[in-house]
Amino acid sequence: MNPPPPSEAPPGSAAAARARVRELLLLAGVSLDSVIAADALLVTSELVTNAIRHGDGVIDFRADIAGDVLRLSIADANPRPPAARTGTVDHPGGYGWPLIQRLTEHVDCSTRADGKTITTALRLN
Repeated sequence: MNPPPPSEAPPGSAAAARARVRELLLLAGVSLDSVIAADALLVTSELVTNAIRHGDGVIDFRADIAGDVLRLSIADANPRPPAARTGTVDHPGGYGWPLIQRLTEHVDCSTRADGKTITTALRLN
């Protein structure tokens, strides 16, 4: 019996994660010029950027397409769930989490003592 193939290392940047998702979209026949692809890549960027900035780094990243749904799963090392906030002049930002919730059909956050995993589903049609 052969051992399972080694899993791919988590991306170290939002750009690396987007590259993986772009490949999946192309394999699924989704035009990279479409609004759907732009939404999928934006959600990917926000999830990975949030994991890097607020979650102590990406420890696992999974992306797959089943039927017409892109599923993204990002795990980080911070058990604190994401929270919407309003940016200020001193601390700009706060738009990523609401954007993820608005663009995806489903968002789930499961926490553990050693971190959390956020899983999203985004319809590709």
